[in-house]
Amino acid sequence: METHGLVSTTDGARLHWTALGDTTRQPAVILLHGGPGLPDYLGDLAPMIADLAPVYRYDQRGTGRSPWQGPHSLTRHTDDLAELLDARNLPGAVLIGHSYGTDLAVRFCLRHPTRVAATLLMCGPFTGDWHTAYRAERLRRMSPAQRDRLRALKELPRRTEDQEAELLTLSWFTDHADPAHGLRQAALAARRRRPVNSSMNRQLNAEALTDPLDDHLTDLRARLPQHAELLGGTEDPRPLAALASLAHRLGLPLTRIEGAGHEPWVERPEVVRGHLRRFVRGVVGR
Repeated sequence: METHGLVSTTDGARLHWTALGDTTRQPAVILLHGGPGLPDYLGDLAPMIADLAPVYRYDQRGTGRSPWQGPHSLTRHTDDLAELLDARNLPGAVLIGHSYGTDLAVRFCLRHPTRVAATLLMCGPFTGDWHTAYRAERLRRMSPAQRDRLRALKELPRRTEDQEAELLTLSWFTDHADPAHGLRQAALAARRRRPVNSSMNRQLNAEALTDPLDDHLTDLRARLPQHAELLGGTEDPRPLAALASLAHRLGLPLTRIEGAGHEPWVERPEVVRGHLRRFVRGVVGR
C-alpha cells in the first residue's frame, strides 16, 4: 500500500514524501531523484523492491509537491534528508540515488555516515573532467536540424508551454541508447517532470563547482558504508569511464548495464530490477 505525507523542515520548507511497502520494517530504502530542479520521477523503481523493504521517495524542496521559494544549498538538501529520516523515525536508511541524487547521497554520507546502512549510486556521481566528453557525445547523437532547433529554442526570450516541452525533449532524448525510443521517452518526461526549478539547478550546480566532490574523495572512501556500489548504463552520454575511475578511487564495484542510457530502468527494466533486488537483499537479508 502506498502512503503519502508532508514533513515540515526547521527552516519552513515542506517535503512531500511517498512510501510503498510495510513502513514498520527497517532499514527503509530512500530513493533520491536527480535534476537538480526536477520533481521525483523514480516511481517505477519502488515496486521492484518494496516487498523487501519499505521504499520512500520525496520531492526535493522547490520541486513537485514540496513548496519552497528560498535559496538552495547542498548542505540544506542533506539536512532535508536527515530531517525526513527523523520525522519518519528512521535512524538510518539504504540510499539509492540517481544522477544528482547520487551527489546528494554521497554528500549525506560525508555528513551523516552512521545513518547510511548502504548506498547504491546509479549513473553518478561524475567527477573529474567529464563535461567535455559528455557535451560532444550529446551533439553527436543529434541531427544538425535538432541542434539548430535546440539552439533557437534556448535563445527565445520567452517560450510557450509547447516550446518548453520541445526544448526539454531535445535536451533529454540523447540520454537514451536508441534515438527514436529516446525521443518518445523524453517527450513524456518533458510533460511529467515540470515545472523545472531552474533557479535550484543553477544554485546547486554553481556550489558544486566551488566545492567539488573531487576534493572530498579521501574522506568519502572512509565514510562510505560497507555495502556501497555504483551502477551505470553503457550508452549513457556521460562517460562511463568517469564512473569507472571513481569506482577505482573509492574501491567500489561498478555494474555496467549493457544497452542502457542515463535511465537504465527505462531500457533494461528487468536487468535493473535484478540488480536492485540483489543489492537490497544483501543489506536486509530477505
